[in-house]
Amino acid sequence: MSLESVRTFFAENAPDIEVLVTEESSATVDLAAAAHGVEPAQIAKTICVRAGERVVLVVASGTSRLDNRKFKEAFAAKPRMLGAEEVVELTSHPVGGVCPFGLPAPLPVYCDVSLKRFEEVLPAAGATNSALRITPQRLAGLTGAEWVDVCQ
Repeated sequence: MSLESVRTFFAENAPDIEVLVTEESSATVDLAAAAHGVEPAQIAKTICVRAGERVVLVVASGTSRLDNRKFKEAFAAKPRMLGAEEVVELTSHPVGGVCPFGLPAPLPVYCDVSLKRFEEVLPAAGATNSALRITPQRLAGLTGAEWVDVCQ
Protein backbone atom coordinates (compact mmCIF):
# COMPACT_ATOMS: atom_id res chain seq x y z
CA MET A 1 0.00 0.00 0.00
CA SER A 2 2.68 2.51 0.98
CA LEU A 3 4.86 1.84 -2.07
CA GLU A 4 1.72 2.04 -4.20
CA SER A 5 0.76 5.43 -2.73
CA VAL A 6 4.22 6.74 -3.68
CA ARG A 7 3.91 5.31 -7.20
CA THR A 8 0.48 6.95 -7.51
CA PHE A 9 1.91 10.27 -6.28
CA PHE A 10 4.58 10.22 -9.00
CA ALA A 11 2.22 9.00 -11.72
CA GLU A 12 0.05 12.04 -10.99
CA ASN A 13 2.70 14.68 -10.21
CA ALA A 14 5.97 13.69 -11.90
CA PRO A 15 5.54 10.74 -14.27
CA ASP A 16 9.15 11.12 -15.45
CA ILE A 17 10.47 9.99 -12.05
CA GLU A 18 10.89 6.25 -11.65
CA VAL A 19 10.43 4.49 -8.32
CA LEU A 20 13.33 2.06 -7.96
CA VAL A 21 12.79 -1.24 -6.15
CA THR A 22 15.81 -3.36 -5.18
CA GLU A 23 16.15 -6.96 -4.09
CA GLU A 24 18.26 -5.92 -1.12
CA SER A 25 17.05 -3.80 1.76
CA SER A 26 17.65 -0.06 1.70
CA ALA A 27 16.13 0.49 5.15
CA THR A 28 19.19 2.28 6.56
CA VAL A 29 21.35 5.01 5.10
CA ASP A 30 24.32 2.65 4.65
CA LEU A 31 22.19 -0.10 3.06
CA ALA A 32 20.53 2.42 0.73
CA ALA A 33 23.88 3.88 -0.31
CA ALA A 34 25.24 0.40 -1.08
CA ALA A 35 22.08 -0.63 -2.97
CA HIS A 36 22.21 2.45 -5.21
CA GLY A 37 25.97 2.96 -5.53
CA VAL A 38 26.14 6.40 -3.92
CA GLU A 39 27.79 7.85 -0.84
CA PRO A 40 25.71 7.75 2.38
CA ALA A 41 25.47 11.55 2.48
CA GLN A 42 23.54 11.48 -0.84
CA ILE A 43 20.70 9.47 0.72
CA ALA A 44 17.86 11.84 1.63
CA LYS A 45 16.53 10.51 4.92
CA THR A 46 13.12 11.59 6.13
CA ILE A 47 12.74 12.10 9.87
CA CYS A 48 9.28 12.28 11.44
CA VAL A 49 9.51 14.71 14.37
CA ARG A 50 7.14 16.30 16.84
CA ALA A 51 7.74 20.03 17.33
CA GLY A 52 5.47 21.05 20.17
CA GLU A 53 1.96 20.06 19.05
CA ARG A 54 2.92 19.75 15.37
CA VAL A 55 4.36 16.77 13.52
CA VAL A 56 6.77 17.66 10.74
CA LEU A 57 8.89 15.76 8.25
CA VAL A 58 12.51 16.83 7.93
CA VAL A 59 14.39 15.57 4.88
CA ALA A 60 18.16 15.74 5.34
CA SER A 61 21.41 14.32 4.05
CA GLY A 62 21.94 10.75 5.20
CA THR A 63 24.98 11.61 7.30
CA SER A 64 23.47 14.70 8.94
CA ARG A 65 22.06 14.71 12.45
CA LEU A 66 19.39 16.97 13.88
CA ASP A 67 20.90 19.81 15.89
CA ASN A 68 18.63 20.43 18.90
CA ARG A 69 19.59 24.10 19.19
CA LYS A 70 19.03 24.86 15.50
CA PHE A 71 15.76 22.90 15.49
CA LYS A 72 14.49 24.80 18.54
CA GLU A 73 15.39 28.12 16.88
CA ALA A 74 13.56 27.15 13.68
CA PHE A 75 10.45 25.57 15.24
CA ALA A 76 10.30 27.17 18.72
CA ALA A 77 10.15 23.67 20.20
CA LYS A 78 12.46 20.85 21.15
CA PRO A 79 12.43 17.98 18.62
CA ARG A 80 10.88 14.69 19.74
CA MET A 81 11.24 11.64 17.55
CA LEU A 82 8.06 9.64 16.94
CA GLY A 83 7.85 5.92 17.62
CA ALA A 84 7.63 3.47 14.72
CA GLU A 85 3.89 2.83 15.15
CA GLU A 86 3.05 6.53 15.13
CA VAL A 87 5.26 7.08 12.07
CA VAL A 88 3.38 4.37 10.15
CA GLU A 89 0.04 5.75 11.33
CA LEU A 90 0.85 9.29 10.14
CA THR A 91 2.78 8.54 6.93
CA SER A 92 1.60 5.03 5.94
CA HIS A 93 5.30 4.28 5.36
CA PRO A 94 7.33 1.82 7.46
CA VAL A 95 10.45 3.04 9.23
CA GLY A 96 13.23 2.58 6.67
CA GLY A 97 10.86 3.57 3.86
CA VAL A 98 9.57 6.91 5.17
CA CYS A 99 9.43 9.68 2.58
CA PRO A 100 7.44 12.88 2.03
CA PHE A 101 5.51 11.42 -0.94
CA GLY A 102 2.18 9.58 -1.06
CA LEU A 103 1.08 10.56 2.44
CA PRO A 104 -2.49 9.78 3.56
CA ALA A 105 -2.86 13.38 4.83
CA PRO A 106 -0.61 16.39 4.30
CA LEU A 107 2.23 16.96 6.77
CA PRO A 108 4.55 19.99 6.75
CA VAL A 109 7.79 19.08 4.95
CA TYR A 110 11.13 20.80 5.54
CA CYS A 111 14.28 20.15 3.54
CA ASP A 112 17.53 20.70 5.37
CA VAL A 113 20.19 22.72 3.54
CA SER A 114 22.50 19.68 3.84
CA LEU A 115 20.80 18.36 0.67
CA LYS A 116 21.73 21.38 -1.46
CA ARG A 117 25.32 20.28 -2.04
CA PHE A 118 24.15 17.39 -4.25
CA GLU A 119 22.89 17.47 -7.84
CA GLU A 120 20.81 14.39 -7.07
CA VAL A 121 19.60 12.75 -3.84
CA LEU A 122 17.89 9.43 -3.16
CA PRO A 123 14.97 9.46 -0.74
CA ALA A 124 13.11 6.28 0.18
CA ALA A 125 9.86 5.59 -1.66
CA GLY A 126 7.46 4.06 0.85
CA ALA A 127 9.07 0.63 1.34
CA THR A 128 12.28 -0.65 2.91
CA ASN A 129 13.65 -1.58 -0.51
CA SER A 130 12.55 1.37 -2.64
CA ALA A 131 13.97 4.77 -3.53
CA LEU A 132 14.08 7.33 -6.30
CA ARG A 133 16.55 9.76 -7.80
CA ILE A 134 15.61 13.45 -7.70
CA THR A 135 17.23 16.88 -7.46
CA PRO A 136 16.91 18.51 -4.04
CA GLN A 137 15.10 21.48 -5.61
CA ARG A 138 12.51 19.24 -7.28
CA LEU A 139 12.03 17.25 -4.07
CA ALA A 140 11.26 20.50 -2.25
CA GLY A 141 8.99 21.71 -5.05
CA LEU A 142 6.94 18.51 -5.31
CA THR A 143 6.37 18.37 -1.55
CA GLY A 144 5.88 22.08 -0.94
CA ALA A 145 8.85 21.97 1.44
CA GLU A 146 10.50 24.92 3.08
CA TRP A 147 14.31 25.02 3.31
CA VAL A 148 15.69 25.05 6.86
CA ASP A 149 19.08 24.71 8.55
CA VAL A 150 18.41 22.29 11.43
CA CYS A 151 21.21 19.71 11.14
CA GLN A 152 24.84 19.40 12.18
